[in-house]
Amino acid sequence: MRQEVILQQAEFDNAVKYFVLSIAIPFTITIVLIPLLIIILPIVYIVKTIEYKHIECTLLERSLRVRRGVLNKVEKTIPLDKITDLGVNQGPIMRFCGVQAIAIETAGQSGMGSSLVNLVGIRDAKGFRDAVLERRDEIAEGKSASSAPTPAASAASDDATELIREIRDTLVRIEAKLGQPD
Repeated sequence: MRQEVILQQAEFDNAVKYFVLSIAIPFTITIVLIPLLIIILPIVYIVKTIEYKHIECTLLERSLRVRRGVLNKVEKTIPLDKITDLGVNQGPIMRFCGVQAIAIETAGQSGMGSSLVNLVGIRDAKGFRDAVLERRDEIAEGKSASSAPTPAASAASDDATELIREIRDTLVRIEAKLGQPD
């Protein structure tokens, strides 16, 4: 397997503040859970800080590679020609924290409204999205240019046409013999 050239490496902001606020707000609304914030928020902060040191998203020549995980390491390689959409999301808490997310959707993925990969905290998410979509379009244009018939393909097509004509002629002869009275 040949090594693909790295075209662009996504950089991640520290989105830990976003995750801490996402937990703190619902807990604060339910007054009963406020005492648990003292225990949960430091744990979330530590876990998410470690997690963000182990996230990587790389744009390669023909694919997008996403690696993440500390204990359970996951690597997904998404062919660029299978990507149908890259959505940039930013809810109110994300906007407050200055964080954006990219949702990667592919052809043939199961589940409506869900994305194959969701990356929270990419710096310049719109720029990275545009780079991925531009490379995907370059690949698609390259395929359409290379899909023009080649001399070998047209020779095979001529052979198939000749075979079909022979089959037709044989069927005509069979019909003629079946139609003759004995």
